[in-house]
Amino acid sequence: MAPKKSNNPGRSARYYRSNPEARKKKNAAQRKRNKTAKNRKYRAELNKERRKRGVYGKGGKDMSHTKSGRIVAESPKKNRARQGSNGKSTKK
Repeated sequence: MAPKKSNNPGRSARYYRSNPEARKKKNAAQRKRNKTAKNRKYRAELNKERRKRGVYGKGGKDMSHTKSGRIVAESPKKNRARQGSNGKSTKK
């Protein structure tokens, strides 16, 4: 089941909602990227942490890697927006 649409979408979400061709292109690139061994390992670490904290499958905050390597809970909007700033973490 697809995630619920946000009532307050970010700039990128608004763009992709109104440009279906661009969304198709982005999703194709993401599918390719998500298949890599590196990305599978990355997602597995975050899923393991969500299970450990008892929030897996319940929505809510994302787990996010910090610069120091710790995993912290963070709002999905902040966590997923960071990619646009060259992947720089705001956490210390």
